[in-house]
Amino acid sequence: MSNVVPRPKHLPQRMCVVCRSKDNKRRLTRLVRSEQGILIDPTGKAHGRGAYLCDDPKCWARAIASDVLDKALKTSLQPEDRQRLSQAAPGL
Repeated sequence: MSNVVPRPKHLPQRMCVVCRSKDNKRRLTRLVRSEQGILIDPTGKAHGRGAYLCDDPKCWARAIASDVLDKALKTSLQPEDRQRLSQAAPGL
């Protein structure tokens, strides 16, 4: 009998667009550019260009206040996008 050790399951890694820390895809929040503006994608599978943010309130605050998301999503955030993200941000 052989001692076959199963390979560990591959966990996709993504990077926060603000602090550049890497983590498992499921631990980060995906934002997606859609026809309705910038939306939070809880499934991680919505169509459109996406960007990831970690759960650090400082990263969310910087992403909302600066042009980091504009560059990552290749669009211009509208005031209603920034308001929607502020309401969804952890700890803000």
